[in-house]
Amino acid sequence: MEVLWSSDVALTANELRDALAVRGGDSGRTVATTTVLTVLSRLERKGFVSRTRERRPHHYQALLSREEHTAELMHEVLDRASDRDAALARFVGTVSDGEAATLRRLLDELAHH
Repeated sequence: MEVLWSSDVALTANELRDALAVRGGDSGRTVATTTVLTVLSRLERKGFVSRTRERRPHHYQALLSREEHTAELMHEVLDRASDRDAALARFVGTVSDGEAATLRRLLDELAHH
């Protein structure tokens, strides 16, 4: 997902494989294209990526931004909490002063809209 989020254009499985090899550094390990396609297929079924079918090879892109995905994960975790208020309180108790200021500003903006 990091490679897709970092790209301004949709990528083929081979382009993703090559980008992963570059990010892998000196590990010497390359990921097979079939493995990349398997992961992309699973991500598509889960709604994380879309695939263009009009041309070959197919091109893939993220459906949500990194920030949207993170927000979705936060909602999933809160939905699973037995006490949502306690989970939120615990989270808020761990944020930095800067993050708290951002939360206050965003909540104020939400309240005024």
